[in-house]
Amino acid sequence: MKKWTRWQDWAAVAVGAYAALSVLWTTQAGSSMPIMITLGVLLAASGVWSLAMPGLVAMEWVHVAIGALLVVSPWIGGYAMEAGAAWTSWVCGAVAIVVGALAIQPARQEHRTPIAH
Repeated sequence: MKKWTRWQDWAAVAVGAYAALSVLWTTQAGSSMPIMITLGVLLAASGVWSLAMPGLVAMEWVHVAIGALLVVSPWIGGYAMEAGAAWTSWVCGAVAIVVGALAIQPARQEHRTPIAH
């Protein structure tokens, strides 16, 4: 697979950017702002990294892990009762888990494919 083409990684970049920027239009509470910005930026950055290196399987697991952190962060960060921020975290986290899991197999295939010189 060519660099910069896997849709799952583009989805991770978009979801990460959305999570990070959503603090501008959702009401924040507790630690929601730093958590959402940090996890969103990390997700977007890992998506870009994965786009640049499509055979790096570990980055797909990073997407899944960051997604799981986004899902549990409303309870850990004390903003589960703030609907906008909490739902943004839950949905973005779930999407990150799904697209990360869907990209694991293509990344494994890319990793196994010998590089032609």
